[in-house]
Amino acid sequence: MSQDAVEAGGHPQPNPPQADRYDVAILGGGAAGLTLALQIKQARPDTGILVVERQRHPVPEAAHKVGESTVEIGGRYLRDVLGLTEHLREQQLDKYGIRMFFSAEGNEDITRRAEVGHADLPPYEVSSFQLDRGRLENHLAADLAARGVTFVYGKVDDVDLRPGEPHRVTITGADGETRQVEARWALDATGRSSLLKRKLKLTKESEHRAGAVWFRLSHPIDINDWSDDPEWRGRIRSGRRELSTNHLLGRGYWVWLIRLASDSISIGIVTDPEVHPFETMNRFERALEWLREHEPQCARVVEEHQDKLQDFKVLRNYPYSVEQVYSADRWALTGEAGLFLDPFYSPGFDMISISNGLITDLVTRDLDGEDIAELAAIHNQMYLTIGEGWFKIYTHQYPLMGNARVMQSKVIWDTAVYWAVPALLYFHDKFRRLIDYPQLVWGLARFQAAMDNVQRFFREWDAVDRSRLTDSFASFYDFGFMRQAHIGLVAEMNDEEFDARFADNVRLVERISGQLIKTIVDEGAAEEDDEPMRAQVERWRGDGELMRLVEIYEEDRAAGIVDDDWVPGAQLARK
Repeated sequence: MSQDAVEAGGHPQPNPPQADRYDVAILGGGAAGLTLALQIKQARPDTGILVVERQRHPVPEAAHKVGESTVEIGGRYLRDVLGLTEHLREQQLDKYGIRMFFSAEGNEDITRRAEVGHADLPPYEVSSFQLDRGRLENHLAADLAARGVTFVYGKVDDVDLRPGEPHRVTITGADGETRQVEARWALDATGRSSLLKRKLKLTKESEHRAGAVWFRLSHPIDINDWSDDPEWRGRIRSGRRELSTNHLLGRGYWVWLIRLASDSISIGIVTDPEVHPFETMNRFERALEWLREHEPQCARVVEEHQDKLQDFKVLRNYPYSVEQVYSADRWALTGEAGLFLDPFYSPGFDMISISNGLITDLVTRDLDGEDIAELAAIHNQMYLTIGEGWFKIYTHQYPLMGNARVMQSKVIWDTAVYWAVPALLYFHDKFRRLIDYPQLVWGLARFQAAMDNVQRFFREWDAVDRSRLTDSFASFYDFGFMRQAHIGLVAEMNDEEFDARFADNVRLVERISGQLIKTIVDEGAAEEDDEPMRAQVERWRGDGELMRLVEIYEEDRAAGIVDDDWVPGAQLARK
């Protein structure tokens, strides 16, 4: 990029293309597109890259875009794959993991709510981040400009995909002038606009239904200030609650509180519309009234600082899927241009991380002269399988959020198996090489079978559960298998050692699944006066897939392999 196309602060200025033809045209200059440009440029520095973006950099901080929270895969991508450690440490916030507070007694006193999260700071090597998206995108844009990436600010009018020759992109620039450029690869990072997905009719409906509203306040709300109870505050041995992605949960909803480095806070309400109609919260005044009813302690803090409101955004029905994301005809979709799962557990940057890695693999191999036809099909199927598998975590699960015991069990299980399998694969760069490891593909199939069965079990358990769980605290590292799975992500292993670890982790997933099922089945069988529970127990006992997981648990226990008693409330149920 020419020097006069860059501001003194390093931000790319609107400018005409420096050439008519590029190796890669990235349509969209948000987080997905900018990180993809950086990854390709790092992998193959001579690649000619054009980024087309509507909004000129620098973009606003704080109230720019939603999607401020990352988890382990996204943290690994930003920190280690892209090498953004300095920016993350100096300009963003280290995240203190996810933290959940489950409903109790009208949600007037946070100390009465069952809580799950970290009590000790995890090692930095497995940490994640709270992102001010504006800051991140400004940093990436300046870095890319310095690396010679060309930016054009304007609107993509059309992409003429031409399998036998370079694709042609028609752009209307910020100056109103229409121009055309050619690129061997067209990569869609246009977000929910989904330019190529719409053009190619690849949209796929999702069974999951949910909506969200969110806003930012220019005040750093600290959830730890919601009580001065010394015992409650003393649960946290190191770290700060406010730096967690804090979740307040109730039936059919959750509320997020995410502290940003710019001293703003992001607050969102996410709901199942069948439980909480979208119209009850789709304006700030309505959202505040909704909080007064369901989360009064949170509402009081928001009311106190509502004069610092920075924005208010809504998204009626956000989940969607896609039929195809990568093609040997040299186009691909990444980020929200492909699919969007759910903000619960913050998987957005995980999906970007996985997708961008697979796209970079395809692009660089193709530009170096390899035939990528087979690999494109494999990568495409892998990504779609991951997405469809992760949808199971959310679909029909929002009503469970009002059941503290069931949902705390789900959070612990979901987190443990995420660390044990998908995060392990990503940390050791296995997703783009799965074709070389058939044993990993087989392990993933077992993992997905356990996932499907346990998510169904949670729904069935919730339907008959009458327990109440309050006042409790579960720290992830209190359970040895979770600590080992988390810290073990960065263990150095050769291929043989990795295969053994992966097999052990898949077995762990099956074992703790069986442990959960057996615990609840045994409890339910003892409930002589609870006919719905006893009837469900009989159905569970006749379910071969669930009982196979119980058999695995019992086999391992007989062999002396015993995991912590992690199911919330199990100790009380036995007394």
